[in-house]
Amino acid sequence: MANKLTVLLRYCGFYPNQFLNNIRGLKFWFADKKEIKRQIKKQQISDFVFTIHPQLSDRFEEAGAMDGHYFNQDLLVAQKIFENNPNTHIDIGSRIDGFVAHVASFRKIKLFDIRKLEKTFQNIEFEQQDIMQYNENLENSCDSISSLHAIEHFGLGRYGDTVNVNGHLLALDNIYRYLKKGGTFYFSVPIGQQQRIEFNGSRIFSLSYLLNLFKDRYVLKSFSYVDSNDNSTLYRDIILSEEDIRTTFNLKHGCGIFELVKK
Repeated sequence: MANKLTVLLRYCGFYPNQFLNNIRGLKFWFADKKEIKRQIKKQQISDFVFTIHPQLSDRFEEAGAMDGHYFNQDLLVAQKIFENNPNTHIDIGSRIDGFVAHVASFRKIKLFDIRKLEKTFQNIEFEQQDIMQYNENLENSCDSISSLHAIEHFGLGRYGDTVNVNGHLLALDNIYRYLKKGGTFYFSVPIGQQQRIEFNGSRIFSLSYLLNLFKDRYVLKSFSYVDSNDNSTLYRDIILSEEDIRTTFNLKHGCGIFELVKK
């Protein structure tokens, strides 16, 4: 119940943990402000104008986060693309300030997204595309495609896309057509034992459902997953057992990361 209340409060823009840490941080802020003003006066420093911009909770946080779905999948797949060094790589809807930035640091990458993108950067080429709509000009056009934590949203209307309950299937069909034979598809989505649509946030897929979709089209080169309940631990390049496939590791919510080679 407490967890559901926290989620509701965050949805309304209120973050309880940050609020409490802000309260905790007040005494440190006032003490530090008093000390720095004392030093400014003593040393007669006049090079800086002194204003206030309180940051109260950072002292209670860790130096950074190296967990979660996005950190793990973005770094893992970027490493695999670096190792495989494809001729042409297209990304569909992945996180620009994470995965795309990683890849763009060492090679060119072309982005497709249903939303606009006004600004681009070196090594990044952008094209507005609805991947649920087939584009014949992209047929067999590249040897490497990625879509990380994106396809679960297709057809739910969240990003201005047309509502279509089979939107994820349309996207996967088109990606298969755009990829050359022998090309690699890097794919991640939320996974869980209970397959569901959490409207209009995302879909959660079972492993058995996904592998059944892929079995006639791709060879599974590698599979990794992130367990959200285990401190967002990454389990890399594991061998799937029948039990794993049947139960999806008994996950309520995780992230499955697939490296697939087109047959």
